[in-house]
This record gives sequence, C-alpha cells and structure tokens, in this order.
Amino acid sequence: MSGGLPREGDEDDVAAEINVTPFIDVMLVLLIVFMVAAPLSTVDVTVTLPTSSAAPAERVADPLWLTVTAEGAWSLGDEAVAREGLAAALEAASGGDRERAVLIMGDAALPYSQVMAVLDALREAGWMKVALVGKEAAGG
Repeated sequence: MSGGLPREGDEDDVAAEINVTPFIDVMLVLLIVFMVAAPLSTVDVTVTLPTSSAAPAERVADPLWLTVTAEGAWSLGDEAVAREGLAAALEAASGGDRERAVLIMGDAALPYSQVMAVLDALREAGWMKVALVGKEAAGG
C-alpha cells in the first residue's frame, strides 16, 4: 500500500547534483557585458605619439587621459575641454580624487611651449600626479 508510514531504511534519495545551467547563463551575460564595455573604455582621439627608448614604467591603475592634438586641441578622455574648463572637467571625471594620475598624450608635432602650457594648467588645477605617454621605439 502506498502512502503509509516510511519504514526504517526507506529514505528519499537526495539529489547531490548541482544544476549548473543558471551559473552558465550568468557567465554568458557577464561575458556579453564585458565584450560591450571593453571598447568603450578606450580613448578615441587620434594623435601621433613620439617614440622613446626608455624602459616602460609600471601601468597606472585607472588614469585620466588628457590628449593634446597637433592643432593644440585638448581632450579629457573623449570629451573636448578648454584650458579654462580643465580643472572642473578633471574634478568631474575623477570624483574629486586628486590622487589619480593624469596621463598626457601629446602629438609628436606639438610644440614644447604647448606641452608646458598643459603642465602649467594641471599644476594650477592642483594635479601633481602627471606623466607623459609615448610609444616604444622599434627594437627598444
């Protein structure tokens, strides 16, 4: 007769298997999110960087990218910025964290006086962690 009291030794079998389908679904969603977000984190302002034979420095975590084109136009990330608005743009981009590094990508044809103007503007805005970006020389 079914439905009676269980006898000694009659135990329901417990399923000891893990259902991995939800785990795989979550991983695929995360993969798609990162595939879409990765290209958005690059800077799209085109400049011809000067070459350097110096040894590469350690990568800076989460820097702010300030690009100066050959024509002298400034961009913070992908957004154009004027010298007068640089301090406010840096504050907005960093959330007020002045410990974040600012990496300057200046075009190779940029006059030295304009590079100094960028460095002066950063110093006036209170940003002291500044580095210049170049590309490695071939064979070095």
